[in-house]
Amino acid sequence: MESKADRKDQLRKRFEELVLRYTNDVPLVYSFWAEIETKYSRKLRHYHNLHHLENLLELLIEVKSLIKDWDVTLFALFYHDLVYNPARRDNEEKSAQCAEKRLESINFPKRGIDKCVKMILATAGHADAGDDDINLFTDADLAILGCDPARYTGYTEQVRKEYRIYPDILYKPGRRKVLQHFLNMERIFKTDYFYNKFETLARKNLNSELMAL
Repeated sequence: MESKADRKDQLRKRFEELVLRYTNDVPLVYSFWAEIETKYSRKLRHYHNLHHLENLLELLIEVKSLIKDWDVTLFALFYHDLVYNPARRDNEEKSAQCAEKRLESINFPKRGIDKCVKMILATAGHADAGDDDINLFTDADLAILGCDPARYTGYTEQVRKEYRIYPDILYKPGRRKVLQHFLNMERIFKTDYFYNKFETLARKNLNSELMAL
């Protein structure tokens, strides 16, 4: 079984290999990773951390053959939660802005930058983006909703810890709104792959949590 350190090291190597395809500035690449590791390792992050990136990468590798712009998707993965403050509502926008700046600094193609930004912004509402790559990415980001009930409960506990600055009287109504948002969707998962794999259990998990709040 891989250790936590091994998994993080593999994630780092994956990121460095990705960036080195577009720049020879090794110190810059190292500084990019240092920023990512620092941000995702902050104590307030109980779910939106490096482990989340590791799990998301595993899911996306499963559907790599369906993804047209693999490098764009990988950059979106690493930067989509770079800025995460439970007290703010512009985390996706701030994260997208950071990604845009970093990608511009390595002369990543403009079309790819624009798509990466759209991909990150799409994680705010997880609606159908009309783009297969973006839908695969946001579906993978939501896969935790359709995991086994014990793991789902662990996820809800981690999210609650991230929002511990709010008392239940404020947190629970907000959480109910989030749960209802997903349950009101015709399909939580836009792509057939993730729909077939996670949709049924995701709705059961969401309904169970909603009833318990």
